[in-house]
Amino acid sequence: MSLSLLGAAAQATPAQADAPAQPVIGQPAKDKDGCAKIEKSLPTLADWPKVDSRLKGKAGDEQRIAEILKGMTLEEKVGQMTQPEIAAITPDEVRQYAIGSVLNGGGSWPGGNKHATQQDWLNLADSYWNASKTSRTKIPVIWGIDAVHGNNNVYGATVFPHNIGLGAAHDPCLVRDVAGATARQIRATGQDWAFSPTLAVVQDDRWGRTYEGFSEDPRITRAYGFEAINGLQDGATKRIGYNGVIATAKHFIGDGGTLKGQDQGVNPSSEADMINIHGQGYYGALAAGSQTVMVSFNSWTNADLGINEGKLHGSDKALNQILKGKMGFDGLVVSDWNGIGQVTGCTNSSCPQAINAGIDIVMVPNDWKAFITNTVAQVQGGQIPMSRIDDAVTRILRVKLRDGLFESQKPSDRSYANSDEALKDNWLARDAVRESQTLLKNNGNVLPLKPASKVLVVGKSADNIQNQTGGWTLSWQGTGNTNADFPNATSILTGLKQDLGDANVTFDATGTVDPKGFDAVIAVIGETPYAEGVGDLTRKTLEASRLYPEDLAVLDKVSGKGTPVVTVYVSGRPLYVNKEINRSDAFVAAWLPGTEGGGVADMLVKGKDGNGYQGTLSYSWPKSACQSPLNPWTEGYDPLFKLGYGLKTGQRTTIGQLDETPGPAACGSTGGGGTATEDLSIFDRTDVPPYTSQIGSAENWGGTVIGPDGTASHSELNVVPTDVNVQGDGLKATWTGTGAAQLYMQNTAGTNDLRGYLNADAALEFDTIVQQAPANRTVISMHCVYPCFSEVNATKLFTDLAGGAKTTVKIPVSCFNNGLDFEHINTPFLVYTDGAFQASFANVRWVPKGAQDPDARPCSSLT
Repeated sequence: MSLSLLGAAAQATPAQADAPAQPVIGQPAKDKDGCAKIEKSLPTLADWPKVDSRLKGKAGDEQRIAEILKGMTLEEKVGQMTQPEIAAITPDEVRQYAIGSVLNGGGSWPGGNKHATQQDWLNLADSYWNASKTSRTKIPVIWGIDAVHGNNNVYGATVFPHNIGLGAAHDPCLVRDVAGATARQIRATGQDWAFSPTLAVVQDDRWGRTYEGFSEDPRITRAYGFEAINGLQDGATKRIGYNGVIATAKHFIGDGGTLKGQDQGVNPSSEADMINIHGQGYYGALAAGSQTVMVSFNSWTNADLGINEGKLHGSDKALNQILKGKMGFDGLVVSDWNGIGQVTGCTNSSCPQAINAGIDIVMVPNDWKAFITNTVAQVQGGQIPMSRIDDAVTRILRVKLRDGLFESQKPSDRSYANSDEALKDNWLARDAVRESQTLLKNNGNVLPLKPASKVLVVGKSADNIQNQTGGWTLSWQGTGNTNADFPNATSILTGLKQDLGDANVTFDATGTVDPKGFDAVIAVIGETPYAEGVGDLTRKTLEASRLYPEDLAVLDKVSGKGTPVVTVYVSGRPLYVNKEINRSDAFVAAWLPGTEGGGVADMLVKGKDGNGYQGTLSYSWPKSACQSPLNPWTEGYDPLFKLGYGLKTGQRTTIGQLDETPGPAACGSTGGGGTATEDLSIFDRTDVPPYTSQIGSAENWGGTVIGPDGTASHSELNVVPTDVNVQGDGLKATWTGTGAAQLYMQNTAGTNDLRGYLNADAALEFDTIVQQAPANRTVISMHCVYPCFSEVNATKLFTDLAGGAKTTVKIPVSCFNNGLDFEHINTPFLVYTDGAFQASFANVRWVPKGAQDPDARPCSSLT
């Protein structure tokens, strides 16, 4: 690859006569506005650089830390290293176990209330704080939160564009300002620590976290990493600023470079590519003084190159030798959610290897008591050296001192606490949206629209704030939300009404209104929310019309009727949208704009932004359905729109008719497997080996087996035996509506080659009685070892069956042939939802030729 396309300067020390000196990287060059400059090129580094952090702390810090450490017991030290989830720990337990930090996961709120007020958040923060200050050590607790595009877990908070949109703005100062506003929002609800920014340099857009990366280009990520930390930590040098919070550089390292974009998968990069591509964001972030680094779920393995680090949570080389050693990071390293449990030989509550590898704080949401017990025993038994524990606690105390926590007031008495103004930053968010909008097509200069234009607005996302905010918004996946959950937000439709006047805007989501007589049709379409794992395409196609056929159907209704069509595409990544572009006179990549949809509208309408469209692609745009990875340094680089492309308002460029050749149903699929002739029985009154029925939720995503008595229970989902066809032949599942959960049947020992059932036009069949319709989106899925899976939307199916008699449901397995690897199926049946729902299931099986039955469900009914 050529790194001449990348950038951010490194200051290398003079070469020694006998060996090349280690490069040293400090603060970046500044642009005319005083922010980190996005460099034109990037020097190729031969080794990991020493990063000179500008946050040095104060004189006397280390002596103070040593004195505190000297007075602590082993149990208190391990308590400082332990991070439970707020739903799993009380304030009194924080005091009792000398806990050093807590977190709330995505979709976790005080009291489990999505609409918890600022005061609710502050009350809980004060409770934890007071508990820690009355412990024997009196070391203050810190609370970490996934504030990745604003304080996105909090009801009423302004939500900014996701990082992919900020990347298109090419404006490091904007990133600094958004990060600073996010810090104020966090202080408004009493947290201390932001689990952001994500510094992934995304190489394969099939990854479900693509939108969390600023760019595929390390130049942008390097500069943005510096300014994101600068904004969150309020320009910290000796102490984190009065209005700042502790920031996190994540996920170390290479999460954006996994094969097929598989979340938590394998990054096969050479060490040189890790240094020069995936490391760049960390050089910027650590130079700005990032005090914490979160470890990545991915593995770093390449047998051909002799690299076998495995899961990075257990990699001494990555954490001790590279991050803490060569790069000189002196802050704390935190694991990801139950990440230690993925290290070979470890569990969620026991992993000496991860601690010895350099993890200082262990995110162990639910099994934290067992973790403390195990870790204390492992130190006493010599598996973990006491020196490693002391080093971890030293780093934790160092960060707490640099945050000023020992001199701080309780959360509700700090700056911006309970400030409604701090929680809402609509104007900055609207500006960020405007800067991020990227104009890909504008034939005939349809845009900008005149201020008095009469428009017909169509599409599922025009008045849908859930779609425009995306994942990591109120809930983990960003699903289960309605416009009512965003009291301070503006949809794109509302923004158009503000700019054009109500009388000039007609809304028809499905496009049935005749466009004749309107000045323009504005179609707002695109992706629906997802987050890690669920959002992976892996072997699925990038073809939008396959993923979201309803969007093309809307465009087909309104295009070619004599009225120009402007498409606003809401998405977390570039997709193959040639059909959609062909049906549009103008096409705007809106990314995931957040709660200020009015910023999208402003750019469509003349006179609302003096600069017009300025956004340019920070990701290359594909011209075919399976064109991923797609980066300027990959062989055969041939995108539809190159990295850096973006039309300016008034620019006279005509995009001709694009090729509409459909891609395959799945990318990289293999044939073979024969043709099945016998039913595959999965559950018939009881489990049919090798399959085992289980339930999973945040209480235990690893799976709780449904016992021989037909029962299992989590707070989110419980199962009891029931009658469907005959006595006791079924499982009655009740989702309580308190969180996401799944009922599934899995081969826990391995996978099965089920290609023969696809070849035999089989159907997934099961008998069901639906007692209560699903309150939220509900899916049926199949897995080829998560996060390899495929799903169909079964919300309408189950809703239509609610209150009725027993029904046999037949779903063609071909409906799942959009990324599912049929050669390696381990979970042939799974039902998932995050809302209230009750149904009974019996006689689950795959039936050859079942898809040919007249009552088999068409795939089109399951989108």
